[in-house]
Parts: sequence; C-alpha cells; structure tokens
Amino acid sequence: MSIGPQERSRISDAIRAAEAGTSGEIVCVLAQSSSHAGALPVLLAAAAALALPWGLVALTAMTVQRILLLQVIAFLVLVVILCLPRIRAALMPPRARRSLAHRAAMEQFMLRGIAHKQDRSGILIFVSLAERYARIIADDGIAARVPAAQWQAAVDALTAHMRDGRIADGFVAAIALCGNELAAHFPRTGGSRDELPDRIYLI
Repeated sequence: MSIGPQERSRISDAIRAAEAGTSGEIVCVLAQSSSHAGALPVLLAAAAALALPWGLVALTAMTVQRILLLQVIAFLVLVVILCLPRIRAALMPPRARRSLAHRAAMEQFMLRGIAHKQDRSGILIFVSLAERYARIIADDGIAARVPAAQWQAAVDALTAHMRDGRIADGFVAAIALCGNELAAHFPRTGGSRDELPDRIYLI
C-alpha cells in the first residue's frame, strides 16, 4: 500500500494551505516499515529448512541430492516470504513493533530538520504501514502550549481514513487539524517564511 504522484500532490497542497495561517511547519513521513532487521526471518527460515529433510527421509524415497535441493529452495522461499514488511512486523511482539516505529519517527523528526526551526513550532506526522503505527511529534515550542493528548484527534482522523485504505485522505485530514492548532498558537506574521519543503517523504 502506497500513494501515487496525484495523492502526494494533494498532501503537498494541504500542507501549504495549513501553513498559510501559521509560522509553524508540518512535515509528513510515510514509511512502509520501521523494521529492517532480517535476523528473525532468516532464523525461522533456516530452522524450517533444517527440519525439512527429516520429514522427506521418513516419508519419501527421494535421493539425497533432491532433498538438499528442496532444502535450499525452501530456505530461499521462506526468507523472501518472511522478510515481507507486513509478515516481518507480525513476527515481532507488539511492544517491540511499537518501539521500533517510535524510534523511526524520532529519527525522521531529527533527519528532516524540524528541530532546527527558531521558534520550535514544527510537527511531524508519521505513519509506518507495516507496524500500523501513527504518531504526531511536536517540537518543544508547540508542545509547551498544546498537550500531547490534543493531537489525538488528528491521529484518530488519520487512522480512520487509513483503515479504509485512504492514506492521502488521512494525511489531508490530519494536516488540517494540526494546522488549526499551529495557527492558534503560532499565527503567521509578516516575517514568517517556509523553512522546510511542503511534501510527504516516502521511506
């Protein structure tokens, strides 16, 4: 599940519209997965491949060469399947999935330069599809004025649309709600200028 050029353009337009009334900045990131570790899928694939010959020897009269070939094929197929983002995430405990997604969100917050704004009024809208994780991270300036729970309405709007497969609609709704909060506390002034690109990052 991802978004195309037209949807990305809609999100960019929504960011520009929201930032028209505020000196704050909104950055959006959509991640296919927050976990890139392949150790667990490889371990499970190896265990299954090692167990396969025992069943084949007991139940069939295959040659050793054919059994070894099937073992290699089984290992490779399982690695490919188990390393798919959704399946890899499902293999992990929920707490570990959430922890990885949160860490990825914090990394994106720093990487995209949100914390470099002078008035610290930037926010990140982050979604990780494989982990089914959505989070809004506010920089210190806006976080001091808006309780963390206040952003929940934007998260709820985002996830409600995404459950229906409407990713772009979810971002657009969340951007509008976040823009309202930013405009209330950091209204745009004559000296306001855009410091960050009005776009969604796909990772």
